[in-house]
Amino acid sequence: MKILAIGDPHGELGKIKKIPLNGTDLILLTGDIGKADLARKIYFDNIKRQQQGLADLKSGFKQQKEIYNEIHNSTISILKYLSKFAPVYTIEGNVLISKIKDVKKINKKYNINLKSTREEIEKMKNVGLVKNIVRNIYGLKAGFLEEFTDVSWIKEFKPDHYIKRLKKAKQECNIVKRILKKFKDIDILVCHQPPYKVLDKVSSKYNPPKNWIGKHAGSKIILNYIKKYQPKYVFCGHIHEGKGMKRVGKTEVYNLGVAGYKIIEIN
Repeated sequence: MKILAIGDPHGELGKIKKIPLNGTDLILLTGDIGKADLARKIYFDNIKRQQQGLADLKSGFKQQKEIYNEIHNSTISILKYLSKFAPVYTIEGNVLISKIKDVKKINKKYNINLKSTREEIEKMKNVGLVKNIVRNIYGLKAGFLEEFTDVSWIKEFKPDHYIKRLKKAKQECNIVKRILKKFKDIDILVCHQPPYKVLDKVSSKYNPPKNWIGKHAGSKIILNYIKKYQPKYVFCGHIHEGKGMKRVGKTEVYNLGVAGYKIIEIN
């Protein structure tokens, strides 16, 4: 079986179209399907403002609509293209896909007609949006772990509202630990962030806040899971400058960056 794993597409359809897809039996995505340039700019601008003691800039309704449509349109384009070649399984990542009920509420409240990304995905053939579950696909066991905030990230990056964020991260981590106990004896782990200190160092390449540079943004929970259970492959993204491959014991960990890819064949 020929498996194609693709790193965070971020709406880069041009890059995706350069990937050799013919003959592929299965496509796996590490999340962040859509383009989120507008949202990313606001996020990092506000982090820099916080460091200067300034209040966050609030985006207006028009800007929020532009952000939503940028993510929606690019997400659907990527999935429609890939699903022509093989079944696609993807996690969400931190470029979020709104729940159907939330989109309906917004449409009703503001008398608009935003398209529901999740609803369109559910109607697609050959596409599975999966979260915190093991799928048996053609006899292959693949675990799909959704993005979460690890306590290790909070301690490394020390964000604003530290105590509140730390408490929430501890709650998320307890849930993730329970999920990963069900991920025994899998062949592949698809997750968003890399393991801690494995292809996860932040550089200046994407213009992050200066105090982020050189820090490790990976997950200690994912690292400990890999060390204990040793899946054959781990595919991740999130820290795009960390693109590459590194072994953790017998496990091959691939950070696939932005729309990077790896082809493997499993009998």
